[in-house]
Amino acid sequence: MGLQILVFYGSYRSDRMGIRLADFIVAGFRARGDSVELIDAKTVGLPMLDRMYKEFPPGSAPPAMEALAAKIKAADAFVFVTGEYNWGLQPGLKNLTDHFLEEWYWRPAAIASYSAGRLAGARAATAWHGTLSEMGMIVISSTLAVGPIAQTLNPDGEPTGDAGRALERSFPRFADDLAWWAEAARAQRARQPPPY
Repeated sequence: MGLQILVFYGSYRSDRMGIRLADFIVAGFRARGDSVELIDAKTVGLPMLDRMYKEFPPGSAPPAMEALAAKIKAADAFVFVTGEYNWGLQPGLKNLTDHFLEEWYWRPAAIASYSAGRLAGARAATAWHGTLSEMGMIVISSTLAVGPIAQTLNPDGEPTGDAGRALERSFPRFADDLAWWAEAARAQRARQPPPY
């Protein structure tokens, strides 16, 4: 049985390159038979964080927040596709993520980073690891790091050149790692409710 995977992407820039990596990941998991949805923070359009989802009385959260909370709770696993802004996290993706807390618990997350340069967003990936762990997710050890992104994926999210071939070779292990943890967590949740 395929997994329910949400792929989160958070750039608000007009010329977004990272969407290529998000599209590549969505296509890769779909080819494995998983049910995958891209969650684009810019499209969801949550405001700057004022009140978390859990701070609204039941049924009174804004519709976009309510819908996303239901998708997060139903998912088996998450992938966070992140660029690096001045050695740090993309504010759009971080803002979307911070609207939720308990909804993330007891599921694995994977990090895929990118940049225009050769460091491939590695510093943002490192920062995300601690953030996602604090929010109750198990962050898998496998990562994808893509840079320079324009030389790795074309506008349709298809690999190009040597860097694209390297990405294609890296994806199966990344996907297998996330799937193993997602299946283990799903089996454990079915066997015993989480402790909190």
